[in-house]
Amino acid sequence: MNAAAKSTPAPASAPMTRLGIMMFLEFFVWGAWAVPMGKYLATVFSADRSKPAVDMIIGQAYGTSSIAAIIAPLFVGLIADRFLPGQIVLGVLHLLGAALLYAVSQATDPVSFYWLLLASGLCYMPTLALVNSVSFDQLSEPQKQFPLVRVWGTIGWIAAGITVGSLLPRLMAGGLPAGIDSLLLGDAAGTDAGKTNLPFLVAAASSVILGLYCFTLPNSPPKGKGEPVSMAKLLGLDAVGLMKSPAFGIFAAASFLICIPLAVYYSKANEYISAMNIQEMLGLGSETVMTFGQMSEIGFMLLMPLFLARYGVKTMLLGGMLAWVARYVLFAFGADSAWMLLAAVLLHGICYDFFFVTGQLYTDHVAPKSLRASAQGLIALLTYGAGMYVGNVVFPLVAGGLATTDEYPWKPFWLTFAVAAAVVMVGFAVAFRDPLKLGKQEIT
Repeated sequence: MNAAAKSTPAPASAPMTRLGIMMFLEFFVWGAWAVPMGKYLATVFSADRSKPAVDMIIGQAYGTSSIAAIIAPLFVGLIADRFLPGQIVLGVLHLLGAALLYAVSQATDPVSFYWLLLASGLCYMPTLALVNSVSFDQLSEPQKQFPLVRVWGTIGWIAAGITVGSLLPRLMAGGLPAGIDSLLLGDAAGTDAGKTNLPFLVAAASSVILGLYCFTLPNSPPKGKGEPVSMAKLLGLDAVGLMKSPAFGIFAAASFLICIPLAVYYSKANEYISAMNIQEMLGLGSETVMTFGQMSEIGFMLLMPLFLARYGVKTMLLGGMLAWVARYVLFAFGADSAWMLLAAVLLHGICYDFFFVTGQLYTDHVAPKSLRASAQGLIALLTYGAGMYVGNVVFPLVAGGLATTDEYPWKPFWLTFAVAAAVVMVGFAVAFRDPLKLGKQEIT
């Protein structure tokens, strides 16, 4: 009887629960520091530097994630897929990342901050692919079960924003323990946690917990052991031949170009709505308000199959681009309007789901089976890598060129990137043609 009991497979909910916890912590770590970092850097380095110089520091800091995203496939392909079990690699990377995030929290000059943040990104970015790989190994029906696991990552990001934007300020108002208070940098006298290094400390502590937790996960053996190494395949470059198709080439170019204005949202939106006193308008911290974008992302994700079947791929992609334009217009004219700022954040669900998720589906459809993984890697390289990096390099130059007074040129700044997104949208609408079918829908 005992032997029979031991041979009974674990309920499907068991691995899903454990993987859901992993996903929750994975994105909690990232969300804890990524959203408030721009505001923190503006607080720490603005005292003795001009605004253009501070913008350059912020852009370079956010650009580290893009650089790490480009390098991450090499790490996963060369090491994680060939030598060590996935859960072990995850645990080691998160523990190393925790130490580096703590070091980032104590950096007092931009050069040290940049290199330490880049090092932490090189530890973190490979884990985004690894948590997916580990999940697929443990799920019996990945296509049905994985979305239910992945959604906990979005919930983790939301929880991180609420922690930084609402819970930590209350703790700070009541007084932090001396041991923690002594580690704080930035506007420690106030109660805006996003202006201090406290989010990095929270991320570091969470990364330790996640690192230790990963060692307890079921085994996920390396899958590429003994296989030949191809740098082109690891970077997705063997899918470049797909760009000979005019439709896919236009889609790839548009994906790269639209991510240039997208980078500005991640780098400057939280700082902007904080500067517009969103706390006084809504009684919520800016980081909490930013989580509304992820909440809308969940809602629109659930509606994606319905919209895709009704409107088709091209319309969905254009809808995502139009949402980018509308979001920046709302920012430009909504400085004193809580509903306009909130609406701009809520548009994130359309911006992300309609463009990125639809684009991933389109890529999977047009790429031959042997090149699907490489094609997805190529699009990720063009968007999260190259496009976002260029955006973070460009926006300080744009802001510096628009500045005519000591005040930040917020309105022309947002309008400039709204126009940039609109140009990409119009060009894509005119140029993109594809007679292929996706399900019952024509991609036109």
